[in-house]
Amino acid sequence: MARFGITSRKVFGVGTAPLRALAKQIGKNHQLAQRLWRSGYLEARILAALIEDPALVTSSQMDRWAENFDNWAVCDACCSVVFDKTPLARAKARLWSRHSDEFVKRAGYVLMAVLAVHDKKAPDTVFLKFFPLILKGAIDDRNYVKKAVNWALRQIGKRNGKLNTHALRLAAKVHRIGAPSARWIANDATRELRVKRESLLMRRARRRI
Repeated sequence: MARFGITSRKVFGVGTAPLRALAKQIGKNHQLAQRLWRSGYLEARILAALIEDPALVTSSQMDRWAENFDNWAVCDACCSVVFDKTPLARAKARLWSRHSDEFVKRAGYVLMAVLAVHDKKAPDTVFLKFFPLILKGAIDDRNYVKKAVNWALRQIGKRNGKLNTHALRLAAKVHRIGAPSARWIANDATRELRVKRESLLMRRARRRI
């Protein structure tokens, strides 16, 4: 776990697959999720995210859990399996992306990334409003922040053709910042976004045939 950057003060060393199997057996259980989270163990907190009921999650709970994040695994699990399914997800993405703590800030950008994949009905304007925050976050050279900023930019740009065009323009703007983190984010995102653009263009061409 440490080799992959998954560090925590309290760890059992249990992999994700057994946790997912256990979560499937348990089902949604808000009260148990709270107790598991309070234990402080990495695996217990991932299991808490897996069994938490998004309909019962409050704003204060989201902030409290986010402030406990001490590694990317718990952060990403919470954002991708429970927080993104709450009506508060977009607001928390905006709020947390301005936070000073590395993992809370990461959570803001992870939410942007997973919403781009999971929130199928959201209009493009929702994601375009994230662009100023992505631009601002690109100068943060902390590893887990810059990777999440990059992830958000890539996922939004892969959502559809219009957002792909806007994301490529944003990547160019990020690159012009000149900071090492910004150049890395822009170069990595641009490669993947261009591949996606080619795929979209080929798909359109086939439809015309």
